[in-house]
Amino acid sequence: MANLLLAQEQFAREIKVVMEERRLRTDDQPKALVYERFFATAYQVHPYRTPVIGWMSDLESMRVEDARVWHERWYTPNNATLVVVGDVSAAEVFAEAERQFGPIAARPLPLRKPQLEPVQRGAKRISVKTPADSPYLVMGWHAPSLRDVDRDWEPYALEMLAAVMAGSDAARLERDLVRAQRIAIAAGANYDSVNRGPAMFVMSATPAAGKSVQELEQALRDQIRRVVEQGVSEEELRRVKAQIRASLVFDLDSMFSQARQIGALDNAGLPFDSLDLLARKLTEVTAAQVQEMASKYLVDDNLTVAVLEPLPLSGPKPTPAQPVEHVR
Repeated sequence: MANLLLAQEQFAREIKVVMEERRLRTDDQPKALVYERFFATAYQVHPYRTPVIGWMSDLESMRVEDARVWHERWYTPNNATLVVVGDVSAAEVFAEAERQFGPIAARPLPLRKPQLEPVQRGAKRISVKTPADSPYLVMGWHAPSLRDVDRDWEPYALEMLAAVMAGSDAARLERDLVRAQRIAIAAGANYDSVNRGPAMFVMSATPAAGKSVQELEQALRDQIRRVVEQGVSEEELRRVKAQIRASLVFDLDSMFSQARQIGALDNAGLPFDSLDLLARKLTEVTAAQVQEMASKYLVDDNLTVAVLEPLPLSGPKPTPAQPVEHVR
């Protein structure tokens, strides 16, 4: 956090390591490429449109001074959260933290200006062509993040909607699309309410042999339509709530999971000690609220679709991923 030495020689070696990591984890991974382009398209202005590791052009143009300035700007005790869990004495932990970090002076932080994502006004659709074994489909809708743990209810209902869709082997996508209709070999849904910035409700699937991406997209749309028109059953909701309660209990068995949850809440600007309240709020969600969220947010004007169009695996590799500036 202080007195970091950044040598040009060391930076030159490490930036090559990061470039190779990007090649291995993104450029050579078809699904990762799809998600990278998906977020770059779904978000118009928010920084979430930029991959954490950076575009390859960012890495190629980065210099040691860029890293030095970044470190000096943000790595200061008044911008840090230290999480300690386990069989420890709180007094001893605070004393040791004071000994280690107390001598490091706080520094003024840059002003964080609002970076609000404008309301999407129409569906967006992109294709990503890269060597791959099979097609892949991602559909995502902008959704609210949790801002007030006690008063908000929409994020909790969206969490329950994701669980109804894909929270277990008995959930709708696995039961209907994979086992019953056999239109997909895998299908999922994901929504994370704890974010410093905006959130997205995402559904994804891989078509079964002989099935097209278009058929798969229609099947996912049919699942959404069923929730909008018919809602979810009380029994379905009870099962999902029981699964969530069990998952939260199991998470407490892991010190790492406890630390991660506490740190994530604090970094998102939420009370770090609100885990029990979060669990209770999830169990209070009603079937009507889940139905309302599907009707309110899972609409085409709020939708971004990304499709992986597989090229032959033996063909030439695509050029390194670059930012998507304009998509029609």
